[in-house]
Amino acid sequence: MVKKATKKKIESTEKKVESFEEALTRTEQFIEDNQKILTIIVGVIVVIVVGFTFFKKMVVLPKYKEALSQMYVAEDYFEKDSFNLALNGDGNNLGFLDIIDQYKITKAANLARYYAGISYLHLGQYDDAIDYLSHFHSSDLMVSVVALGATGDAYMQLDNKEKALEYYMKAANKSKADFVTPIYLMKAGEVMENLKQYDKALEVYTEIKNKYPKSDESRNIDKYITRVKLSKELAASEK
Repeated sequence: MVKKATKKKIESTEKKVESFEEALTRTEQFIEDNQKILTIIVGVIVVIVVGFTFFKKMVVLPKYKEALSQMYVAEDYFEKDSFNLALNGDGNNLGFLDIIDQYKITKAANLARYYAGISYLHLGQYDDAIDYLSHFHSSDLMVSVVALGATGDAYMQLDNKEKALEYYMKAANKSKADFVTPIYLMKAGEVMENLKQYDKALEVYTEIKNKYPKSDESRNIDKYITRVKLSKELAASEK
């Protein structure tokens, strides 16, 4: 019995080896039959990779450095709350809108979209703020969170509470940092109350209380928890 089992195992192994050898032979034959085409394909891939690397090094990187140096003055205006000058420039220096237009292929243009979005938010041009912030993308966690929260603020100013709530929750869930998440949870909770979503509001207020006890928002959170509980009871009694 043992000999039969061993024999079957050997035969199975031999079949696997034969199958592998056949596959290897077919692969070698395919390569041989299509050598010219494969050589062309490999050559094209090499050209693309080399070309892309050259383009980034010789075109994109210098443009990026140039854009950053051009953006310095606009950032200074932004820090001073001179948002019109930050956006449009002062006649001698470029504004964020110019940076976006003239340096489209660079990361600087992407960063300028963030600044432009925040600037428009401060200027009360909320649709423009949403437009520029929605086209901004960043691997920087905190900047991404602020951009999402600012988009929520813009929607709130346009009285689109559902979209505002969506972005506040995105901002709150993007990072669980003590100094930023409670801010957007609080904003979300107030919108939820406004939308009469009392259970959800109670949930986020309780999260602030339990998970972020050292935050500024938690100092008066019991007041909000009490308020939403009373609103919930009142709504239930009116049914």
